Amino acid sequence: MRDGSGGQRGDAAARGGGAGPPAGDTGGPGGGAGGPGGGAGGPGGVFAARTGDEPHGDDSPARAREVRSAWQGLIELRRMTHPDGATDRPCGWERAHLVRAAALALEAAGCRPATAGTGGYHVSETPQPEAVAVRAHTTQELRACATALEDAGWQPSEHRDRRRGTHYLLASPRRA
Repeated sequence: MRDGSGGQRGDAAARGGGAGPPAGDTGGPGGGAGGPGGGAGGPGGVFAARTGDEPHGDDSPARAREVRSAWQGLIELRRMTHPDGATDRPCGWERAHLVRAAALALEAAGCRPATAGTGGYHVSETPQPEAVAVRAHTTQELRACATALEDAGWQPSEHRDRRRGTHYLLASPRRA
């Protein structure tokens, strides 16, 4: 399916019109068109949740609609993939794409991703299996992120980085 710009859209985008969470995802963080900074205007025009690595943000109404649509697609994916139809806990796609899934949950909840020279959250991989780190510039932002992740079915816990002298969250997708 073509996106109108002559580029080939990812097969997930073709299935869900770019609304589903796997859109443009060809691997781990940074891979494919859906990598950090890809966004709606990125390569291939494929949606990517903002992790806080992007040089600038897009707070347009169009971006808000894309985020809402992607989140609704993820909720539907949860419903379809859990045997009991549950939507209150993460699904297999989220476990396989931790950084993107957590970033989407945060962005959909209205938390602001960090951009060059601004506050906001930053989601990154950790050496710990099935966990991401979420950092924020203020305690208030970090607590808002913890609440958003908990509401989205994640288990956040706050930790102190002794080297940096800052606090951060470790968040894992809840299983039950």
